[in-house]
Amino acid sequence: MTERVRILHVDDDPEFAELAATFLERERESFSVDTAGDAVGGLEMLRETAYDCIVSDYDMSGMSGIELLETVRETYSGPAVRAVHRKGERGGCE
Repeated sequence: MTERVRILHVDDDPEFAELAATFLERERESFSVDTAGDAVGGLEMLRETAYDCIVSDYDMSGMSGIELLETVRETYSGPAVRAVHRKGERGGCE
């Protein structure tokens, strides 16, 4: 049996977040995607669940994707973080 890969997708656009989660879960059966509507919600989810990867929008109201990346780096040692710029441009990959 394949080990599950837990992914947290943080995006303030609920339609895009749902579309991305559906795409990722269809791409690989081992992907399990949870979504958060903003960075603060994402950080709350991180406190409760261990994720293997975080995918984040760059330009969100409140805390940006870069600020989320910095907070996760300072607080957690586990998940790789990918900041997504402007719905499709890639960057900030570890």
